[in-house]
Amino acid sequence: MLFTLKKFVGGLLMPLPLLLIIMGLALILLWFTRWQKSGKTLFALSWLVLLLISLQPVADRLLLPLEKPYATYQGNDPVDYIVVLGGGYTFNPNWAPSANLFANSLPRVTEGVRLYRAHPSAKMVFTGSAGPNKQSSAATAAQVAESLGVPVADIIALEQPKDTVEEAAAVAALVGDKPFLLVTSANHLPRAIKFFTAIGLHPIPAPANQLAITTPLHSWERAIPAAAWLGHAERAWYETLGLLWQKLSGDSKDE
Repeated sequence: MLFTLKKFVGGLLMPLPLLLIIMGLALILLWFTRWQKSGKTLFALSWLVLLLISLQPVADRLLLPLEKPYATYQGNDPVDYIVVLGGGYTFNPNWAPSANLFANSLPRVTEGVRLYRAHPSAKMVFTGSAGPNKQSSAATAAQVAESLGVPVADIIALEQPKDTVEEAAAVAALVGDKPFLLVTSANHLPRAIKFFTAIGLHPIPAPANQLAITTPLHSWERAIPAAAWLGHAERAWYETLGLLWQKLSGDSKDE
């Protein structure tokens, strides 16, 4: 119940729902009260913020500091485990396996498979519970890895963890004090590393799904608002809130 409440409240605090709530409040002030100036100000500010965070230069400027700390892993030190954290997914057995993984999940799995090719003696570990689906996030990601050629014997699915804290605890029970590659979205990695090191684990950061673009784009891609850029801003806001809560709640040690 607490997990569901946390996700629901957190969802409402995301940029799009929050700005729509503020716009709705502004419309109520304009239609039903004498607070016309306040309503106009609220609506104008929320509209302006929505516009700005839907532009690539603004959205990616917000996201880049979260993705910069860790570079793509190119090492070849031997490891026994490659841990791929769970993300968004659904499960429809009639779909291609990869179609069941949402945008933040599929790049994690494919990066994990790439690292497995470089470390074929390692085990691939997938995490994530089932939620409302019949099949867990871990099992669904494992199915995708198998479809990409990873042997079933080299796949471990940890199907109980619901969030990163629980994922860290489950991985600890499996890997002990051995170093392991930790694969997750680049923007999530700083927070994940804190959770894992806080309980004495030795993760080697392996970022996937980098989103903040620093290479050239067409001028219209930078100038026209788009849902994709809004999504980048949302990830920046989500992880910033997560890092703040992590610090306030004492779920990780200071680094």
